Parts: sequence; C-alpha cells; structure tokens
Amino acid sequence: MSWHVDTTGSGPDLVLLHGWALHSGVWAEVLPALAARWRVHAIDLPGHGHSARVQAGTFDAATDRLATLVPEGSTVCGWSLGGLVAQHLARRHPARVARLALVSTTPSFASRPGWPHGMKAAALRTFTEGLEHNRDTMLRRFVALNAMHGPQGRDAVRVFTARLSERGPPSDRDLAVTLGWLRDVDLREQTKGLALPTAIVHGGRDMVVPIGAARWFRQHLPNATLHEFPQAAHMPFYSHHAEFVAALEALLG
Repeated sequence: MSWHVDTTGSGPDLVLLHGWALHSGVWAEVLPALAARWRVHAIDLPGHGHSARVQAGTFDAATDRLATLVPEGSTVCGWSLGGLVAQHLARRHPARVARLALVSTTPSFASRPGWPHGMKAAALRTFTEGLEHNRDTMLRRFVALNAMHGPQGRDAVRVFTARLSERGPPSDRDLAVTLGWLRDVDLREQTKGLALPTAIVHGGRDMVVPIGAARWFRQHLPNATLHEFPQAAHMPFYSHHAEFVAALEALLG
C-alpha cells in the first residue's frame, strides 16, 4: 500500500507532516498561502487519513519509508508527532532535509529524568486506556486538549473534531503503535546540535507540549529561530494563520 501525498503549488519543495490521530487536512487554512510560494507535499502518516491502509511499524522504518517521498533539499515542516518524525528524518536522511520547521513539537513527548517538558506518564496512560475502552471519546478529548486555552478554542474544537473523520478513522492498531512512538521515542541526543536552518513555532498556552521544549530547541540548535506566539495553544497554524506563514517565509529567506 502507498502513503497518500497531496501535492500542490510551485516553487521550492515544502513537506508538511501532521500530528497524531489526524491527517494532512489539518493544514487547510494555511495551504493556499503556502502553495502560492512553495510546491507543497502534504503527507498522511501511516495508519492515518488516506494512508490508513499502510500499517505503522517501527519509528525507524516509518521514517525511512517517508524519506522516499521527500524530494532532496526540501523544507520539512512537522507539527506535533510530525515534528518528531521530521527531526528523525533530518538525522537519518540529511540530503532530503535542507530546512526544518518544528511546530508545537518536542524531542521527547514523555517526561523523563532531566526532561520536565513532557507529558506525565499518567496522562499518556489515559490515552492508552481510552483507546482500549472508548476510542471516539478519547479522540474528542485529545482534540479539545489541543485547543485548550487558545484563541477561537470552541471553533477549533468543532473544526478539528470534524476533521478526525473526514478521511475515515485511523485503525485502533495504528493509533496504538503511533501513540507508542510518542511514549517511547526520545530524540534529545540525536536532535541536539542539528545545524540546519530551523524555525521553531510554538504557542505559549500549549497544553500538549510545554513551551519549555521550544526553548530547549532554541538553546541546542545552533541555527534556529524561535517564533513564540504567547496566546496560541497547540495549533498555531490554525489560530495564527498569517504569523505562521510569515515564520515559514522567514525560514526560506
């Protein structure tokens, strides 16, 4: 089975990677502006959206398969889980990635010794248990967490809850596998020192990934610029369209 890629626009290549449980339709509000400047490749990750029939395997294997879909010298923009994948792609396949945009993401979603900027183990267990007992309710709560404390919160919850099912639901198996990536993957040592031009885009009110993760990137990536939106939650590309596009334009130069 093939991964689904929507390609539109013309110009330098820009690859968009979405977050957990959703699909590349999350970029709908900014896609017209991006396609006016770049050749945009919006990819559905394995088990998600129109790639639902592609089984999610190991994190390494998924990243290597993704690399075959990314044109050499691309700017790769990853949101949340997509940002974790983007970091791994940049290390494993450096010819594919010329620039990074890390949006509301982190090198480690889970809290660990020496890493206070992640989710507590209990929160991640709640998602795992929710998948087992009432997946649809858990996913709606997850979407609400994405929008919590941000501007247009109710509207964002409505829009993104609808998007959960726009391309059919992810399978329980693949949701569990990719949730395992969020729980288990720690890229701090791998990502530290990446010298690619990087835009870090993060909301000050993010309830999924604390702002401390973005500040860690700024400290440890020598060619990174932090675009911190104090009023944004976990979806700055939705709540702050123009500012988000401007951050990517600044990265391209």
